Amino acid sequence: MNKPLLFTLLTALWLGGSALDAPPPGWAEIGKIKPRHAKEIGSSTWSIGGETLDRDYTDYHSYKKYLGPLGAKRIRLQGGWAKCEKVKGQYDFAWLDAVVQDAFSQGVAPWIELSYGNPIYEGGGEAKLAGALPSSPEALAAWDNWVKATITRYKDQVKDWEIWNEPDIAGEAKITGDAYAAFYIRTAELIRAIQPEAKLMAFGLAGPNRLEFVEPLFKKLKDQDKLNLVDIFTYHGYSPNPDLSYPTVEKLRQLVWGYKPEVVFMQGENGAPSTPKAVTIGAMRDYDWSELMQAKWDLRRMLGDHGRGIATNLFTISDIHYAAGDHMTGVNTKGLLKTNPDKTIERPKLAYRAAQHVFTLFDDQWVPLQENQPTVNQAQMAAFGYRHTGNSGTLVTLWCNDARPADAYAPKPTTVTVEGTFTRPVLVDLLTGSVYEIPKKQWKQAGNKHTFTGIPVADYPVVIAEKSLLPLG
Repeated sequence: MNKPLLFTLLTALWLGGSALDAPPPGWAEIGKIKPRHAKEIGSSTWSIGGETLDRDYTDYHSYKKYLGPLGAKRIRLQGGWAKCEKVKGQYDFAWLDAVVQDAFSQGVAPWIELSYGNPIYEGGGEAKLAGALPSSPEALAAWDNWVKATITRYKDQVKDWEIWNEPDIAGEAKITGDAYAAFYIRTAELIRAIQPEAKLMAFGLAGPNRLEFVEPLFKKLKDQDKLNLVDIFTYHGYSPNPDLSYPTVEKLRQLVWGYKPEVVFMQGENGAPSTPKAVTIGAMRDYDWSELMQAKWDLRRMLGDHGRGIATNLFTISDIHYAAGDHMTGVNTKGLLKTNPDKTIERPKLAYRAAQHVFTLFDDQWVPLQENQPTVNQAQMAAFGYRHTGNSGTLVTLWCNDARPADAYAPKPTTVTVEGTFTRPVLVDLLTGSVYEIPKKQWKQAGNKHTFTGIPVADYPVVIAEKSLLPLG
C-alpha cells in the first residue's frame, strides 16, 4: 500500500474513531457487525456489571432496556444485606426479585455477590465498600440467616455466588487474610448446604498482587480438605495500561493453581472512566479520560482477558452516583451508559457500542488457540488467535499495547502470520463495527499459513476474520 493511501485509511479509520465516509480504493467497507441480543447468543463468558443497586447508586429500571441488546450473557449483582433487612429478622427482596426476573427475561443470567455489612446489628459492619465484616455473634448469626434466606429464594435462578467484594481494601476496619478465610468458609458451607451444585466465587480481590491476602484461604481449605469450596477466583486490579497487569495475574494464577488447578479465573470487575480526572471518582481517577479512551481501554481489557482464557465482567453498565457516607462520593463514569443527575440514562457511550461488537462476535463458538499463536513484525503488540468450533474458521485479534489508550494514536502497518483457514478475510474495526475487505494483494497463503501485510493496527483491538463467520447487517 502506498503512503498516501495508508495515511488516508489510518486517519479515517482510527484517529477520528469513526467509520470511513468514502473507503479508499482496495479497502471497501462491505458491512457492519450486526449486534445480537443476549437471547440470540447461545452462551459466552461475558458478564456486565450491575453493581451498587444495593445502595441505589444506579437505577436498574432506567437502564434495563439497554441490557439485553448489549449482548452480555450474565450480570453481576450485589445482594445487599442492609437493603434486604432493614428491620431485624424481616426481609424485603422485592427490589432484587424485580431485577433477577427482568434480567432472566432478557436472556441475561444474574450472579450475585453477597455483601456488605448491616449496621442495624452491633458489630454488623457497614453497608459500603471497604467496610468491616460482621463480627459479633449476633451479627454473624444474622448474616447466616440472611445468606440462607437469599440462597433459598434464588437457588433455581442463580448458580454463581461471590462472597464479599474487595475485602483486601478495608480501611480502618481492616480485614486480614485469615479473617476473610474463616468468613468465606463459613458462608460457602451455608450455600452448599442449600444448593449443592452452586458455583462458589472467592475474593473479588481489589489488587491481584495481594498474594499474602489470598494464601491463607487456600491453606485453610487444603488443611481442612475443603478445596471444593472454591470454583471461581474473581479479582479486579485496575491498571491505566490494561496490558501491564497480566504478569501479576499470572503469578496469582500459579499460586491458586498450586492448590487447585481446576479453579477458573475471572476478571470480576474492570472498566475505564470516560471523563477527565476532575469529574470522575473511583479507580484510575488520577488520569484524564475521554469516551474514546474508555472504549479503547475496555476493548483491550476484554480481549486481553479473553485471549488468555479469563472470563470478564465489564464494569459497568451505568454511571454510578455514590452518596455521602460511602467509601467515596460523586459520579464514577465507568458506565457504558451516560447518566443524568437523577440516574436516568442520557445516552449510550462509544464503549457501549464497542462492547456490543465484542459480545456479539466472541461467543463460545470461538475458542482461544493454546498453541500456534499469530506472529507479528512489531514489538509491543498483542496478538491472539481463535478457532471456530463449528468449522475450520480462524480469527485474529491485534492491538498495540505500548501505552494506555490515547485520543490520537498513529497506527502501525503490521505484518501478521497465522495458521488457519481463510477464503475471504476481512478486517473488523471493533469501535465502529465496520468491516473492510482485505485487498488480495495484501495477503497470501502457504500451506495452512496465511500472511497479511500492511494491516493498520492502533491502540485498540482490530480483528481479522473469515467474512462468512461474521454477523453482518
